[in-house]
Order: sequence, then C-alpha cells, then structure tokens
Amino acid sequence: MGNVKKIKFIDLFAGIGGFHLALDSLGLECVFASEWDKYAQSTYATNFGMTPVGDIRAVQAADIPTFDWLCAGFPCQPFSIAGVSKKNSLGHKHGFEDEKQGNLFFEILRIASFHHPKVMLLENVKNLKSHDKGNTWHVIESELKALGYQVFSKILDGKYFVPQHRERIFIVCFDTKTYPKIDFRFPNYPKYRNYELKEIIEPDVENKYTLTTHLWNYLFQRKIEQSEKGNGFGYGLFNPNVDEYTRTISARYYKDGSEVLIEQVNQNPRRLTPRESARLQGYPESFKIPVSDTQAYRQFGNSVVVPLVQAVAAQIFETIQNYEAGKSRLKYLEQSSLWEVAV
Repeated sequence: MGNVKKIKFIDLFAGIGGFHLALDSLGLECVFASEWDKYAQSTYATNFGMTPVGDIRAVQAADIPTFDWLCAGFPCQPFSIAGVSKKNSLGHKHGFEDEKQGNLFFEILRIASFHHPKVMLLENVKNLKSHDKGNTWHVIESELKALGYQVFSKILDGKYFVPQHRERIFIVCFDTKTYPKIDFRFPNYPKYRNYELKEIIEPDVENKYTLTTHLWNYLFQRKIEQSEKGNGFGYGLFNPNVDEYTRTISARYYKDGSEVLIEQVNQNPRRLTPRESARLQGYPESFKIPVSDTQAYRQFGNSVVVPLVQAVAAQIFETIQNYEAGKSRLKYLEQSSLWEVAV
C-alpha cells in the first residue's frame, strides 16, 4: 500500500483492538485509544503497548492528538435486536433514549466536530438501520452529513473472511472539504476465506470446555421447547469437518457457549476455547490473551472481524489514492491547456 505511516488514527470504544490490529497491519499509526472496561484495557495494553484511556466522556477533544482517521465500533447494545428485546423486557429505554450507552454516538460527533478527521470508519450491529422504524439511522446519517461528511454504509458478513456468520453494518465517512464527491464502493468479498472452520479447531482440549451433562440436557430440552413455540432459539451445534461456518459468537458466550458448540465423539459437546474464539474473529496466533476465560469470551464476542475491517480500510485507502491521482491528472491537464492557450 505504499508509505501510509503518516496517516494517524484514533481508536474509540476500542475493545481489545480489532480496529488497531487491522489498520496497523496496513501501516497506519494509532495515536490515541479509549476503552472503559479495565479487562479490555489490559488485553489492549499487552498487545499494543498503549493503555486506552477510560471514559471518553471525560476526555477533552483538545487533549486528543491530531489525527486523520477516526475509528469506532461504538456500543451496539442499545441498537441490537437482543439488546432492544432485553431492555424492553426490563422496562428500560433503548436507542438514543438509553442514558448510559445510547448517547455515546454523540461523543464521536463531539470529537469529529473539533478535529474534522478526513475519514471516519464506524461499525455497529446490522439492526442499527431498522431500529425505531429507521429513525435511529436517520439521526445518525443526518448528524454525520451535517458535520460535512459524505456517508456510505453497507451490511457486510464476516463469513467470507472467517468461518463465522457475523453481519455488521460498516459506515464510512469522507470529509467533503478534503474529498468532494468521492466515489467509494465497499470491497467485494474474497473468493476464499482466510481459513476454514476445521483449521481453527484444536483436536484435543482440556475437559473443562466440555459441557456438563446437566447443562447439555438443559440446552437440549430448551431447544425442543423453543421449537415447539415456533422459535428458532437454542444452541448451535457444529461439526468442523462438515460445517463451513458457525453462528455469531456474542459477549454472552461465557455463560453456556450455546451459540457455538463443537461436536465430540462419545462425549457431550464443548465450548470453543478462548484461542479458537480469537481465530473465529480473525486474530493471529501472536495475539496475547492475558485475561481469564470468562473475560476472553466477552472480549472476543464483542470484537470486530479483523480481516473484514482490514479489507474495508484497504478499500478506503485505495479510493483515496485513486481520488488523489485523479486530482493530479486533472491539474496537469488544466495546466497543459493553459500553457497551450498562452502559446
């Protein structure tokens, strides 16, 4: 991709650094990160040598170093299908009315209005566009455009990069003063995944990952009950030698592992190990996991699919290169025309 080290980015709601990993692999430089969870901060610091600051609401925009790109997988629970259902059942507000999380999108706007980054790369659950009959998305898109950005969005599935069905909405914003009327198209899916499910599953794991008979019977019975009610809820059981990809792994995976269970011969099914969970999200073997299994499951369940983010970021960079090349060619033609007129 050439020399892109001059491009600096910030990593908001950084989690364990999926965006950082993807953009760093392309040569971009992270100059600031923010993440409130102390366990995620630990994982981030262990792998990148920088500890994210805590609550972004307590950070003055002027105290953030100058940067070119803003990246954020902003909190999705207020907009997700599961999150909305849970909050409705508890009588809690959701979306922009969610007092704790829903307003964090406006922290992105606050920082962007001060720094005016050239590019913003945002990620959220696919339900973002349909939430509140489209009103939530209307507010987000309108606010971004009002700040002077051209907005592109698309739901992309991680299963084309890793063996996990994981649909997320990606939002790419270009500053119109820097890139007027830029033509951006999201990347095409690759022909082959980075690796297959059978390649990330370890042949022998500790017994602690195998479900107890009590838990397995509970999940089995619950799936029957849900099926009788016409619901599709229940565990997901996968054979690595047969199945191409799994369901979406979530932050609740630590509870019972029901989304992704691996078949075993003459044994109850088992959970993924934390390392297998990391692979399912596209993290390399070199990525360190310094936390407990419970925290690791939460962290990888909340993460982005790293190679998918990398593909989108690479497409942004290529689009900018083509735009700059077009500008240079146009300037050359204009200068040549003026020279000919002068002669």
